[in-house]
Amino acid sequence: MRKGVIEIRRIFDSHCHYDDSAFDEDRYLLLDSLLTGEGHPVDKMLHAATDERSSLFGIETARRYENFYTSVGFHPENVGSLPENWRDKLEELYFKASEIHKLCAVGEIGLDHHYEGYDKDKQAEVFTEQVRFAVQKSLPVIVHCRDATQECMDILREYRPEGVMHCFSGSAETALEVVELGMYIGFTGALAFNNSKKARRACEAVPINRLLLETDCPYMAPPPYRGKRSDSSMIRETAKVMAQIKGVSLQEIIDITNRNACILFGIEQEEPEVDI
Repeated sequence: MRKGVIEIRRIFDSHCHYDDSAFDEDRYLLLDSLLTGEGHPVDKMLHAATDERSSLFGIETARRYENFYTSVGFHPENVGSLPENWRDKLEELYFKASEIHKLCAVGEIGLDHHYEGYDKDKQAEVFTEQVRFAVQKSLPVIVHCRDATQECMDILREYRPEGVMHCFSGSAETALEVVELGMYIGFTGALAFNNSKKARRACEAVPINRLLLETDCPYMAPPPYRGKRSDSSMIRETAKVMAQIKGVSLQEIIDITNRNACILFGIEQEEPEVDI
């Protein structure tokens, strides 16, 4: 153990993108170090798919690592390039992933109105149909919502899926409404940013049994890594802030969020070892 570093165990990174080109040079060396071997820091990862290629990556990587899980789905930024038969593609991906019994969610899906040029009507159509698909398949959703809170909440209120609002950046009031719908709230490294007062107020408001920890890696690296490529080990820095907000220890928040993610995504839980 490095001097001054408190070792933690049982990290569940509930939202990651190891298919990103930022990992091309060392992808599997990094995943090996995080997920396998004695003393590995990460207990589980959930890959958040963004398109067909990304979904296939998640399926194949879930075959490779026992503690790596996946989703299938189409990100709102990718709806402009969807083929006409995207619904059939989603069904095919669902069956491919179901064969390995590691499919945990439909996502990353949602609405993104941050940039000009996106087809908002098409985003709403694709999001709605994927939510309906998830409800039909009894799967939770991983929701991306940026600058589209009202529109996103309208769809969630109508269909009431299980799931998580990923990388939450909204108000405490919106967070509580999401929780009232039966969903969870995910926080990334942005929670640890110096200017994250809004996110911290939301975290404070959300019941501890509805919180998830995410990296969104390779993005959203928390301080002191801000600006660098993020990976799942950095979740400890986000966890420190969340633990402080909720008044529990670092390891307790890691264990609680691990358990929350297992409940949401239907993953068998292992009871943490008790140090005597």
